[in-house]
Amino acid sequence: MDVREWASGMRLSAFSVIMLSLVVLGAWVLVPTLGTFIDQRQKIAALEQSVQVSEDEIAALTAERERWDDPAYITTQARERLYYVKPGEVVYLIDNDLDPSALPREQEPVSDTLEEKPADWMPQLLRTLVSAGLSDTAATAD
Repeated sequence: MDVREWASGMRLSAFSVIMLSLVVLGAWVLVPTLGTFIDQRQKIAALEQSVQVSEDEIAALTAERERWDDPAYITTQARERLYYVKPGEVVYLIDNDLDPSALPREQEPVSDTLEEKPADWMPQLLRTLVSAGLSDTAATAD
């Protein structure tokens, strides 16, 4: 079938041309408006999220203010932050005198492989107990 035959078989009336032009005109008018609508909806969603975050902050600050209205909380904070004591109390402050490099490291993750250790565990236990009893600082596990 030839394109000319197909085109000649189509009959366009004035009504069809008017309707087609109205559809094109409507699309030309509505597409920018639709883009503006979507952009405004995104801005509204971002602002609503901002309002929610602000409301959460206000709730946290209100709870903090209510805690400071409690005399027991104020007393606890004065003791912890400012080291206040009541008359007659003795407070002991312990200074951590250990070198940070001598403190035990965090435990490493457990491996998936099975390692075989020597069966003679008693001398190792004895060495560990003696070294722990004679050391002045914390020892790292090797």
